[in-house]
Amino acid sequence: MGGFFGAALRTDCVFDLFYGTDYHSHLGTKRAGLAVYDREKGFDRAIHNIESSNFRPKFDDDILKMKGNLGIGCISDYEPQPLIVRSHLGTYAITTVGKVNNIKELSDKLFNNGFSHFQEMSGGEINPTELTAALINTKSSIVEGIRYAQEVIRGSMTMLLLTKEGIYAARDKFGRTPVQIGRKDLGYCVCFESFSYLNLGYRFNRELGPAEVVFITPDGVETVAPPMEHMRICTFLWIYYGFPASTYEKRNVDDVRYSCGRHLAMRDIAKGKTHPDIVAGVPDSGVAHAVGYSNASGVPYSRPFVKYTPTWPRSFMPTIQSRRNLIAKMKLIPIKELIEGRKLLLIDDSIVRGTQLRETTEYLYRNGAKEVHIRPACPPLVFGCKYLNFSRSSSEEELITRRVIERLEGTKEPTEETLTRYTDPDSEEYEAMLEAIRKEMNFTSLHYHRLDDMIEAIGLEPCKLCTYCWSGKE
Repeated sequence: MGGFFGAALRTDCVFDLFYGTDYHSHLGTKRAGLAVYDREKGFDRAIHNIESSNFRPKFDDDILKMKGNLGIGCISDYEPQPLIVRSHLGTYAITTVGKVNNIKELSDKLFNNGFSHFQEMSGGEINPTELTAALINTKSSIVEGIRYAQEVIRGSMTMLLLTKEGIYAARDKFGRTPVQIGRKDLGYCVCFESFSYLNLGYRFNRELGPAEVVFITPDGVETVAPPMEHMRICTFLWIYYGFPASTYEKRNVDDVRYSCGRHLAMRDIAKGKTHPDIVAGVPDSGVAHAVGYSNASGVPYSRPFVKYTPTWPRSFMPTIQSRRNLIAKMKLIPIKELIEGRKLLLIDDSIVRGTQLRETTEYLYRNGAKEVHIRPACPPLVFGCKYLNFSRSSSEEELITRRVIERLEGTKEPTEETLTRYTDPDSEEYEAMLEAIRKEMNFTSLHYHRLDDMIEAIGLEPCKLCTYCWSGKE
């Protein structure tokens, strides 16, 4: 994934930029960068690898040397950025969040039109931020170039561009990721996560609409390209990767998670079959879902295991899956007194491959759990995301649902009609898939959050939410 923060102040912005960017560290684990502009020094930039260290110590020395009243920063799970670009549009720094599915098509078109080269990242890939800058530079103005990039990129692309005069902020075409504006007496900030500016003295100003482009200076925020009508914001923001204190489209993350848990409880109560002793959430994103379930059902909330985080990096940081699984396992510390002889109902944000949750379940049994009931806080993931880089699954074949469907159907290429049946929570195929997953994972029972319940818990119109990874519908 990735996150960003920008500031345009009437005074030096480096302090705000440093801490505002740091507040996005939960969104990326590979690279981080800061870029500032000062009227005397010009552009300055620092980029560091954060795979083995947190953001803050990497940039402690840099911020003592950097100065400027305009700046942008980013946390990235993939490419090094921000980039500083010199072009016929002038010099600017650019950072992006998104996914480009047609990189080869776009790069070939640029080469055919006289573009000379791209720098190659490790692994032989083109930096999508550099590609976005190249697309912008084919037009006669930055705004025209941003609009062109939004139009031709298949996937999504949200961006910040730092110029000598101010910051351009552009939300992706269908608003799949958020862009928030904060304001204080000294100027403005722009960010992915709305909570990132609260402790820096800013107050909420506005959210950008889909494809909207604004120009931010210390004196104001001007819309230079209007928002488009259709929005498909990523629903997983609320379910999984959004920070609990953040709010998107006026819906707070943890408030939505409480509501999701409440809906899960109401379904169990209606069935009348599950009577756990305690309900618990898989740290961290499953916790609020579990609290919502507990509040609605009356089943006591407890923590049968805790997450040890002081010295362990995030579980999906290593590039090797086996190491990510090992780290995830080593971070969870059991509290046997809360496990032994108990019937546990466990809520996780989702089941992707199933590896970690199966390990956790076996872990609970080894520590004396009598039963382990699983309630994922979203529907079964059946389709790989085409729009954002929030998952490292390299293919849909890694999804446990697809592996089970292939076994049940006896084919590796199920039709669209077949997959539609498996995503219908009232179908026989759906029930067969859940039972197969339950047996494979050794759960006592398994019930996923229904798509209609999840949408109701979020509280936005269904047409404004992207639910492709669950429904396969764009």
